[in-house]
Amino acid sequence: MGELIHNSHVTSELESLEIKTLTTLPEKGEGICIIRSHGESDKTFEEIQNKGYEIVDLTCLDVKKVQQKAVELVIDGYFVIILGKYDHPEVSAIYSNAKNQAKDINDVFVAQNLEALKAIESRIKSANKVGVVLQTTQTKEYLMQVVDYLCGICKILKIQNTICPSTTLRQEEAKKLGAISDLMVVVGSKKSANTTHLASILKDITKTIHIEHQDELQNYKNEIKQAQNIGVTAGASTPDNIINAVIKELENIN
Repeated sequence: MGELIHNSHVTSELESLEIKTLTTLPEKGEGICIIRSHGESDKTFEEIQNKGYEIVDLTCLDVKKVQQKAVELVIDGYFVIILGKYDHPEVSAIYSNAKNQAKDINDVFVAQNLEALKAIESRIKSANKVGVVLQTTQTKEYLMQVVDYLCGICKILKIQNTICPSTTLRQEEAKKLGAISDLMVVVGSKKSANTTHLASILKDITKTIHIEHQDELQNYKNEIKQAQNIGVTAGASTPDNIINAVIKELENIN
């Protein structure tokens, strides 16, 4: 159901192995349906089973924890705020699971940025209890912005820091590398949340380009030739062979 990971090269390779990406299920079928790392709602699990498929659940354990925390908060009467991208499948699954347990669908809200929170300030102030969970690939910087803002307007505030530890480590290592590089190359899908966050963080530190494939480096020949120190980082879903091909192409250009 959906792209197993956000990387077009891997998706193409899976297709060649007859592992197909679906957005909707046929009414009836047989075979295995994989739940990808981003997770799905309970209703989707039920639908897949009812249509005759065997489920293999590959939901990331960290993502399952976010879903569980969001559900626990809403059951305990919190107005739940999910910090993440509205249209990202991980966030959609977290939202769906929490909403299914809420007394009112308005008890769960997705905030992509601080401005989205400020737009519902009156709703936040009226809530007796406010709970916060995060998409696993969000940044600590965004979390701290939200904490600073909410502390001043909430009666009771409960923060569940559900950022994936490996995501935090990857971001911190990328910052260190960016600080000693005059050009950073971020390799990974433009649809990958953790990859786009890496690029966004690094753009505040040094000159940064975000590519999905080594061929795109041809568009940045001047920047590459002018750079003395080039750093390379990649999203969690970027295969090693793509990263190695990018490094080789950088060496060829430079």
